Amino acid sequence: MPIAEIPRKPQLLYARARVTGHDQTVYIIKLFVAAALIAAGVLLTAQDGLLPSAAGVVLLAAVYTHMVELQHQALHHTAFTSAKPHRIVGIPLGLPLLVSYTHYRVRHLQHHKALGTPQDSEFFGFDTRAPLTWGMLARGAFDYSRLWVIGREIVRSWRGTWEYDAGDISDRRRGEIMSEYRWMAVLPVAAVALALAGYGGPVLELWVLPLLVAAPMHFFLELPEHILCDTETTDVLRNTRSITGSWFSTWYTNGNNLHVEHHAAMTVSINRLRARHDEVTTLAKYVDRSYPAFFLSVAREAMRNARRSPEPVAEQAEAARATTGESTRESTRESARESVSVGAVSGPRRSREGSE
Repeated sequence: MPIAEIPRKPQLLYARARVTGHDQTVYIIKLFVAAALIAAGVLLTAQDGLLPSAAGVVLLAAVYTHMVELQHQALHHTAFTSAKPHRIVGIPLGLPLLVSYTHYRVRHLQHHKALGTPQDSEFFGFDTRAPLTWGMLARGAFDYSRLWVIGREIVRSWRGTWEYDAGDISDRRRGEIMSEYRWMAVLPVAAVALALAGYGGPVLELWVLPLLVAAPMHFFLELPEHILCDTETTDVLRNTRSITGSWFSTWYTNGNNLHVEHHAAMTVSINRLRARHDEVTTLAKYVDRSYPAFFLSVAREAMRNARRSPEPVAEQAEAARATTGESTRESTRESARESVSVGAVSGPRRSREGSE
């Protein structure tokens, strides 16, 4: 084979790297920036007039969404040089959008372990195996039924009857999740109490409306990760997408645009993934130059499916749902057989990710 035809092999993409003091400083700066943006959003909502109030609501929704991405880094234990601060910081980062840190962590690490297999199931569910349609995008973007599910999780946690629905987890993890959902109940209770006390306006502008606006924001932020990729392979260079993006999109998504890099080396701090992007652009199958380019491809796919006969599209969707249901049952049986806590990651990464 001529030298020019020999495929390149990744040199840096899968390399591990410990979290350094510099990585920790970068993350702490991101936390301060998020806090400053929240303060700006609060100040905007306090101004007279519809326009500044609306701008404040949108800004708060955007920051709350960004905070879930900061929480995502914390649950991978790649923000601080020691394990303990990750949960301490991660819990409040998810509170505005009612995301339990430990529940998200358990489910998300399971996603990393099972990516490309029928057992894959993300915490923020969106079936990437079903055909992409306008209706599917609309249902995903405005899926407010999640709030009902969270309410149910809170009630079950207070009753002590909460159970993990995607396998087996340790008693310690289960206790942490129930504790977080119990504390989460303070938010809606406080919101109702403040509204009854005559402070319904601030509650609406500072939390309720941003929570509703953040739902589609977060959906479209997470959408590029695996949609329209090869879902039947465990090869991260084919089942995951990266987006080159700008400095702004990389900051706002907290590196979620560099998703191939993240799945290839999930124990590497987010701010160090950009150095691996050149290899991804050469070797990975799905790399978009920008978010507008990606969403244009999504729109084209949805338009193609809209022009197709509805019967094949419906059949594919039903097949995907059946596969997902069977996969969940099989995953539960497999977890029961192996008696493995999902709170830890398999393989050489297990000891570092599994510790609290």
